[in-house]
Amino acid sequence: MNIIPQIVANSLIAGSIYALIALGFNLVYGATRFVNMVPGALAAIGGYTVFFLFNRLGLNIYFSVIAGVVVAGFFGYLSDRLVFRKLRSHKASNLVSFVASLGIFTMLQALISILFTSQFQSVLSVTENPKTYQILGATFTWVQGLIFITSIAAFVSLALILKKTSFGKAVRAVSDDEEVSKIIGINTNRLISWIFFIGSCLIGLSGIFIGFDIGINPTMGLFIILEGATASIIGGIGNVYGGFLGAFLLGFVENFGILKIPGEWKPAIAFGLLILFLIFKPEGIMNKKK
Repeated sequence: MNIIPQIVANSLIAGSIYALIALGFNLVYGATRFVNMVPGALAAIGGYTVFFLFNRLGLNIYFSVIAGVVVAGFFGYLSDRLVFRKLRSHKASNLVSFVASLGIFTMLQALISILFTSQFQSVLSVTENPKTYQILGATFTWVQGLIFITSIAAFVSLALILKKTSFGKAVRAVSDDEEVSKIIGINTNRLISWIFFIGSCLIGLSGIFIGFDIGINPTMGLFIILEGATASIIGGIGNVYGGFLGAFLLGFVENFGILKIPGEWKPAIAFGLLILFLIFKPEGIMNKKK
């Protein structure tokens, strides 16, 4: 039996989830230039919001998903307004900002555990016996197909926004030089807060899809942010296009890597690839060497 088509399908699905994470991560990193841990917790918040509204309250699934995305975005926006904006005004170092983000991440993760317990939760009952499809010898569920399509749509939409709109031009200007952006009249604080919102929405959506596909737990955020950061570094940290490419490369390397070794080594394969890039091409695939 040829398992290659199934491995390709699994790689595309994993890459799609990593891509949503990397898009949000790189968008925020490009504007702030520090590694922010908060989005990891926001992915869990997105997943648990859908779990609460759909599973506990019985609300419409589409409304629950939209609410989950918006709630994750709101918490991201709030984290910038209440914490990171003040740190920027005090010219805090990247290390201080990182430690602050780690503190927020830990608090949010603990809050989720208190509200929903630390047990694994299934978001959709249909995940127990999902409807499957077959294409070119590969089997996938409708949720996995939706993950792939949404990831591509999110990338295309974000790319068009960054390239064709005045908002996108302002985002690119802030990413290049925040101080110069202030001089030419861009309200950088307000813009960065909205970048936090959009990036957090994307990562929140990834958490919702993970919940649909395999389920959720309060500690899922650490895995999410590590995979997103790995994909971003491979593609070129701060580069939205590079992060998208790096996400799919990571997905393929992980899934093909476990052909000959146990699946428990999958995270080790990802971080092994990361170390290789840090040694031989630290700027990533898409960024130019300085």
